[in-house]
Amino acid sequence: MAGNKSYTIVEYFGGDDGYRCGYCKNEKGNFSHGMWSHTMTVQDYQDLIDRGWRRSGKYVYKPIMNKTCCPQYTIRCHALKFQPSKSHKKILKKMSKFVSKGELPTGQGDGEPMESVCEEAGPHEPSKVCPAEVKYPAVTDIQKEVAECPAITEVQKEVGDAASTASETSGKDPVSVPDGRTTATAPKPGMGADPGRPPCRKAKDLRKERRLQKEQMRQHGDGVSSVVSPTPPSPTQTNQPKTLEDFINESLPDNSSHCLEVRLVRSNPPSPQFRASFDASYQVYKLYQMAIHKDPPDKPSESQFRRFLCDSPLEAEYSPDGPEVGYGSFHQQYWLDGRIVAVGVIDILPTCVSSVYLYYHPDFASMSLGSYSALREIAFTRQLQKQSPKLSYYYLGFYIHSCPKMRYKGQYRPSDLLCPETYVWIPIERCLPQLENSRYARFNQDPDAGDARVLKDVGRALVLYRRAVMPYAAYSRKRKGSSDETEVQQYAGLVGQDCAERILLYRS
Repeated sequence: MAGNKSYTIVEYFGGDDGYRCGYCKNEKGNFSHGMWSHTMTVQDYQDLIDRGWRRSGKYVYKPIMNKTCCPQYTIRCHALKFQPSKSHKKILKKMSKFVSKGELPTGQGDGEPMESVCEEAGPHEPSKVCPAEVKYPAVTDIQKEVAECPAITEVQKEVGDAASTASETSGKDPVSVPDGRTTATAPKPGMGADPGRPPCRKAKDLRKERRLQKEQMRQHGDGVSSVVSPTPPSPTQTNQPKTLEDFINESLPDNSSHCLEVRLVRSNPPSPQFRASFDASYQVYKLYQMAIHKDPPDKPSESQFRRFLCDSPLEAEYSPDGPEVGYGSFHQQYWLDGRIVAVGVIDILPTCVSSVYLYYHPDFASMSLGSYSALREIAFTRQLQKQSPKLSYYYLGFYIHSCPKMRYKGQYRPSDLLCPETYVWIPIERCLPQLENSRYARFNQDPDAGDARVLKDVGRALVLYRRAVMPYAAYSRKRKGSSDETEVQQYAGLVGQDCAERILLYRS
């Protein structure tokens, strides 16, 4: 990313009008600030989600927390410290039984709801701005150097399968996963009969590892994006608790009734693999929306699917010390016995894997796919972190305490909620008592604490005017009598100093 002359270009819409809430169904109770993003760097988006923003397609929105009917708090899980609970282990065992024996549970699983696609972008139409035509004269004179992504050493191309299921992926995930480049951890010496040699390993494990390596080399040669599969377990030591990866690997037996592989394909710009599987992926989405969200047959249109789940403002970005697959937006496709059964939409960002959305074939609604995919995503994040030290968090989107069915996101501990006033992270255990008493809460208990990254001088905010980049102070001098200072001040306060001095706010 360093050296890439990329800029984020947005149009700000404010948040005066109320919209229908997808959680409590209030017709006019959902209030949020919104921006249409023509293009966005991954660092800018990372900084925005750390201030309560979230994207749906190219629309980026931030709930007005003290006004909206169902306050939505950004939640993140400390992936490296996560330990699966009893209920999580039960879900993995359920998946193992299905993969190995073909036994599909009856009923609707745990009743985990999936989030609705945000349609707040509907009322707003972006202006026709072509980023390629933007002039960048002496931007360094008016803008600090664009912050480089934190060191993120290369990630295995198979990208840490363990978490693979993006956003709520894993539909019918029997998981035998042929994988390619999974690198097994070398066993420690001194444990075998000969102290100078590593311990013996089971022939079954060796065969599986060779098969995974061979398959990944084939995928690499064919140009397939990456096959995401669990990291082969290294010899475990006695008295060591099982890790999440151990439980996931146990759910993927060699001799099984089904074979599932998880493929990571870049959605923006669309890779050849994404294009080739687009129709099959869309058909799964359409079935999901009709069965799970009760949409009429004509509503889950292809244009809606493209707009909210395929389009993204995040361009592909690469860094010498970043993931081999790069940063940006991806679809993780679950292929069961040769067909797509579930798709997770995720963003890979400098310090996190951010879950966007999951859709799956409704035949597998009993598989607790929301929880299963979250477990896989956490493991995926842990795999990325092995070579990318700062990429250590898993963002689950929004936690909505006022909607009981959405509280399941708080079960992935340890996790934090973002204070809506000071933008610092607070352990969820300290937040829940406040949310029991009030829908809206300021989690930071320091009464003197404020927003440390607020922009004090609105004149420093960057704007894009007539294809030229300039600070707002210069723009206001050119546009004598301009009446948009209040709007720009509001925008700058919401995005914070760092973003306001990097992002280009479009002015007509």
